[in-house]
Amino acid sequence: MIPAYDAGMLPVYICGIVALYAVIRVLTEKKTLKKLVFLNVMNFAITGLIVLSIPDIMALFAGIAYFVGSTLEANAIASTFAGGVANE
Repeated sequence: MIPAYDAGMLPVYICGIVALYAVIRVLTEKKTLKKLVFLNVMNFAITGLIVLSIPDIMALFAGIAYFVGSTLEANAIASTFAGGVANE
């Protein structure tokens, strides 16, 4: 059964579509560096889904924690591909 359309859910639907598109691009992209861009977009969309779909203050904290963790992860991966920190 298809749920009735609710205009208040439009941001959730948009975040879901963006996340789905990013997942498809991550799975089909050949170059690893291009995959990282879509992986980052997917993480942002998932953060939006967490915060928008659960009407609770704890969901906001969970979204913030997921956002910070995924950003640190993306920065660590990008730093590894860039050569890391130079030892002097």
